[in-house]
Amino acid sequence: MQTEAFSELFPLFKGANPETLEWLLSVAVKHEYPSDRLVLMEDAWGNAVYFVVSGWIKVRRRLSGDNSVALAILGRGDFFGEMAILDESPRSNDVVALSPVRLISISAQRFIQTLFKDPQLHHRMLQLMVKRLRQTNVRYQLRHRPPAVKLANTLVELAENYGQTTEKTCEIFNISDQDLADVTDITIEETSKIMAKLHTKGWISRDSEHQIMHLLNLKHLMHLASQ
Repeated sequence: MQTEAFSELFPLFKGANPETLEWLLSVAVKHEYPSDRLVLMEDAWGNAVYFVVSGWIKVRRRLSGDNSVALAILGRGDFFGEMAILDESPRSNDVVALSPVRLISISAQRFIQTLFKDPQLHHRMLQLMVKRLRQTNVRYQLRHRPPAVKLANTLVELAENYGQTTEKTCEIFNISDQDLADVTDITIEETSKIMAKLHTKGWISRDSEHQIMHLLNLKHLMHLASQ
């Protein structure tokens, strides 16, 4: 991958020194995983920062037994593991590929060295971490809102962060109702009912064969999310 394409794909590296990008690409490790494969085990957190080149992944929290709950859905251009390199506390989360996924990783030591050497990258990193905190605050503020409003916010956020826009639709991964329920903090019954209603209204459609969710009326979803 060329440095220009690298900086375009990952907002984190927008405006970073080209020499910094060249060095990072030279030390990056490539990974490919099929869907449903465990990408990062809980005891591996803190070893590296990972960048999603293509595909979709789920950060989940392991519960008792074989149970788990989805904490976040991430797509192309995002990254994870950045907080763990600074925090050595035990982890109870892991990462699973929702679709075939390509990642690159940069070791914790090299990434931290780069942050100290490139003030622009350091600043951009802080900006994106603050953005994530703001998104968390928005979810907290929505905790007492109707389930449909909360779910619309989740869909709009996924579309804005990772959606692929075509002439008539915005496409995201066909995320399961259970994972949507988890990250939205509503019940699976509420999620299934709302998704069925959105489908009936013609706001969304699902292509199970190609694992694509079409957001057919993003304008109406955004209006619902703002209520």
